[in-house]
Amino acid sequence: MICTSGTASISKWNHADIHEHDSEESCIVRLTTLSGSRVPQGPFKLMHRVYKYILPDVERELEKLRRLALQIPDPELRTQALDSMDSKKFHCQGGGVYAAANLEHRHVLIPLIVALQTISDYLDNLCDRSTSLDPDDFRLLHRSMLDAVNPEAELQDYYALRTEKDDGGYLHHLVRTCQLQTALLPSYGSVQCHVAELVGLYGDLQVYKHIRKDLRESQLLVWWERHRGDYPNLHWNEFAAATGSTLGMFMLFLAASEDHLSERDAAAMKGIYFPHVCGLHILLDYLIDQEEDHAGGDLNFCNYYDNEGLLVERIGMIVNRAREDVRQLPASRFHRLIIEGLLALYLSDPKVRRQADVRDVSRKLMKNSPLTRLFFLINSIWIRRQQA
Repeated sequence: MICTSGTASISKWNHADIHEHDSEESCIVRLTTLSGSRVPQGPFKLMHRVYKYILPDVERELEKLRRLALQIPDPELRTQALDSMDSKKFHCQGGGVYAAANLEHRHVLIPLIVALQTISDYLDNLCDRSTSLDPDDFRLLHRSMLDAVNPEAELQDYYALRTEKDDGGYLHHLVRTCQLQTALLPSYGSVQCHVAELVGLYGDLQVYKHIRKDLRESQLLVWWERHRGDYPNLHWNEFAAATGSTLGMFMLFLAASEDHLSERDAAAMKGIYFPHVCGLHILLDYLIDQEEDHAGGDLNFCNYYDNEGLLVERIGMIVNRAREDVRQLPASRFHRLIIEGLLALYLSDPKVRRQADVRDVSRKLMKNSPLTRLFFLINSIWIRRQQA
């Protein structure tokens, strides 16, 4: 499989370039069905699909996984598996929104997104609350995510380097679910290497941010030196934040649900979501978690700005770049709704009200908020109340 350079981006093409490649049936042309009747074009239609199809389907998938998690023999692994589903359920719900853009394939997309996100959340718990600080242990655990996005990968003993080992086949089940679902996506061969690239960066981040506290920042900076040439407009903490997002993976799963997606177009799509959409996602997550990360002594990428003004400026820049990037995608309105939904979801979180500094930042980011974001803000608050 040939993997086109991840730095390629539709956002770098001009209109002449697009028309020049019409003869190659560029995704800008071919995926007009994805930007037409199948994709919700406004917030009301999107949320109708989310309430009617996505949230119930995600809930059913999580309930299946919960039943498996309850049977995990090792008490520590069982606790972390169940806690990851309880405390991070909204990650799966948010990821499931991508299936709203192609309801015909939601029977593939939702199990895939829920399984991969559940692996991510489960392993994050294992590393955050680990009985180990061994980078090789963390690396092997996250090998499961790389295997999950490779339909032909052999399952491994991902717990080989840690004390807790017996999960009753839980992690293997999650990996195998992803493999089976990716194999059903019509164009997965075109996106696979780009998904693997994002998963690899995600695994790197999880290793470096969970090792001994005195080594974390230095290892992250060494890692950044290997990548900074590709992202000259980013600070190191913004690149690291972008690698922590699963949204680029989910977007590529959605693209792969269409027939005849080319590898070139898959590379361009990956370059549109990473780093700005992905970076916005995780910077917002870190923004609202500052208080609890400080209490737990955890690394937080929003703490590396000199002052609140610079924090607002940099996140604002990333918001604007993300909006500009997705304009070049098929069904760009849908992806713009994703961005406004992220802002609404995170900035409406109850954690914001408890932190004066974060509340101030939130107000500045929401200033002149478009109506779509206000719509999602109301929906986010309502969903949280329903789940309380």
